[in-house]
Amino acid sequence: MTGTADAATRAINHPQDTLTWGHPALRVEFATASDGTLRLVRLAPDDDTGSVPGPEAVPDGREPVAGPEAALPLVELTVLGHGSGWSGPRFTGTAFGTRLRYRDHRSGSRAGWEWLTVELHDPATGLTACVELTSPAGLPVLRSRVRLRNEGAEPLVVQSVSSLLLAGLPAADALDVHRARNDWLAECRWYAEPLRASVADINVAAHQHDSRAALVLTGRGSWPTDGHLAMGALTERDGGRTWLWQIESPAGWRWDLGERADGTYLALNGPTDAEHQWRVALAPGAEFTTVPAVLALGTGFDAAMGALTSYRRAARRPHPDHTALPVVFNDYMNTLMGDPTTRKLLPLIDAAAEAGAEYFCIDSGWYDDDTEGWWDSVGAWLPSPRRFPDGGIRAVLDRIRERGMVPGLWLEPEVVGVRSPVASQLPPDAFFQRDGVRLSEQGRHQLDLRHPAARAHLDRTVDRIVGDWGVGYLKLDYNIVIDPGTTAPGDLAPGAGLLGHAHAYLDWLSEVLDRHPGLVVENCASGGMRMDGATLAVAQLQSTSDQQDPLRYPAVAAAAPTAVPPEQGAVWAYPQPAFDDDLITFTLGGALLGRIHLSGHLDRMSARQLGLVRDAVGTYKAIRRDLARALPFWPLGLPGWTDEWLALGMRVPDDRTSYLTVWRRGGEAELRLPVGHLAGREVRADILHPCAPGAGTVVWDGSGLRVSLPRAPGVLLVRLSPAGR
Repeated sequence: MTGTADAATRAINHPQDTLTWGHPALRVEFATASDGTLRLVRLAPDDDTGSVPGPEAVPDGREPVAGPEAALPLVELTVLGHGSGWSGPRFTGTAFGTRLRYRDHRSGSRAGWEWLTVELHDPATGLTACVELTSPAGLPVLRSRVRLRNEGAEPLVVQSVSSLLLAGLPAADALDVHRARNDWLAECRWYAEPLRASVADINVAAHQHDSRAALVLTGRGSWPTDGHLAMGALTERDGGRTWLWQIESPAGWRWDLGERADGTYLALNGPTDAEHQWRVALAPGAEFTTVPAVLALGTGFDAAMGALTSYRRAARRPHPDHTALPVVFNDYMNTLMGDPTTRKLLPLIDAAAEAGAEYFCIDSGWYDDDTEGWWDSVGAWLPSPRRFPDGGIRAVLDRIRERGMVPGLWLEPEVVGVRSPVASQLPPDAFFQRDGVRLSEQGRHQLDLRHPAARAHLDRTVDRIVGDWGVGYLKLDYNIVIDPGTTAPGDLAPGAGLLGHAHAYLDWLSEVLDRHPGLVVENCASGGMRMDGATLAVAQLQSTSDQQDPLRYPAVAAAAPTAVPPEQGAVWAYPQPAFDDDLITFTLGGALLGRIHLSGHLDRMSARQLGLVRDAVGTYKAIRRDLARALPFWPLGLPGWTDEWLALGMRVPDDRTSYLTVWRRGGEAELRLPVGHLAGREVRADILHPCAPGAGTVVWDGSGLRVSLPRAPGVLLVRLSPAGR
């Protein structure tokens, strides 16, 4: 028999029993293995006939080829004193997950999402694991997390617990694995290689045990996306099927790809003891919930990324900014660089307004009244009388409003400089600590937002800036790394303290937005070092990079939609009066399919140069309504850091309009871009940017776009629409 999402709860105790759950875009099937554990045996679109299944192909769309013995238990965890469990890239027959037996399940619909909770239980210890699965209706996307509860009489210490396990995927020989390097000034650098290059073929069939070879990737420290994005993908080399994932952790994370006798497995985890010094003690009655893991399916990388983009929009906190997409000017990048004053800001405010900006953000330095520098003295967040002598900073904020823009300020809320008076005003437990010693990193202390005094300090700060001063935009930065975390009272290990603080920070930020619903928040950590799914579900914008070179930024801008929806991805556009017209339009054009963040000395530009900026901003305003719902695609594939030609597309869901940004940084002057979803149609191609003629030409040839850019660097923004419109 097969259960459904509407079926009454029933026991699943025998190997022939199955449970099926989902909706028309996603079908998830479970079966019981011979050891009595429930396992996920099929994950595919409900009407699929084998195009995107996992585990293994389903030729007739009904019965999985891979049985429950080839799958893995729904949960794997390590508990001190109770066997080795999952330790490193292997699964053992004595793992704790095989002790968790099915007890119950519940399912239903809520606000456009389908949900299923499967309850597993270990009678020996009393540990219960609730596997909580959700999926937005209409999307081939699965979100999974696990809630542990100790129903026994003795405390348990958990060292690792999976968020999602999936096995029975195709053999490693058939798969390519995709990862994204994410470094300061060089974010979102995707690269691919055969999975077999990392997972050696040891001839599993000839051994009594599964292979221990695996590809393991981890995040580190309080910058969760420093080193790599918390993402990955598998693509099938022949069939094109794609499994794309993200781990929604604001702290540590780990994913594994390995091989078993029946194919490839994928394991998605939050922080673990081995990698992040994370452990939690569950007293009787206590609970812990893992960070969510998300898996999107598609035929091809672009299709899976489109599904993941739609999921991100469905999962985030609603906000008017996501559809309005106002143009932001920020005074920092290649402009004031943390040295704002009334004298410097007033002409810049006027020029930004003339260019069409709708928000004006004063970046770092506005609080600096210290001749020794502000880096290790921040924390009070009061304006500098020296920098703003006539009427203070509020006079400057008033000038921004007078010019029709919303004022914004930069803030680094989680840090307190060692020379700041706040460092001695707050209690010791309000800061990160190890073994009773307050931590310092680069002359700064880190607040622990689980402590009420730390939270109250930031509430007073934000309510003064937003409530009293009328600031409508906050750029929240974070420029230190605390690794591995903190051991406040009650923390068993520093990684657990770090995760606890990170969740408390997001709770605090949510409460700020509840109190100030019109406030727009930009998330930043030296650019994109905190570009994780948990934070992006709360903040309205995400800084994509601190990259200052306009010739290097296109590689970041073209790949940023892999990490963040286009309407949330803040891309710098910092034209300068010393640039020629080609470089001005190149710098501006790279931001037009993201969230344009203007900077640059616009106040020193000629009228003609400022007109180029104004034209680009006008073009952005004309298309931004489409960007708020468009899905990304990459006609040339994901960009390489040194590629001479790059391309990013945005496909509006009605399929009647698509946009393409094409950059040329060198190489031949002409290139053809395939646009598969418009192949065979009559298409009109219009150059939207630059507005002046002569920058380049485009011709639709029936299945792709032929582009000519005679000068490098050069850029074109092209709209593709049905011929005759």
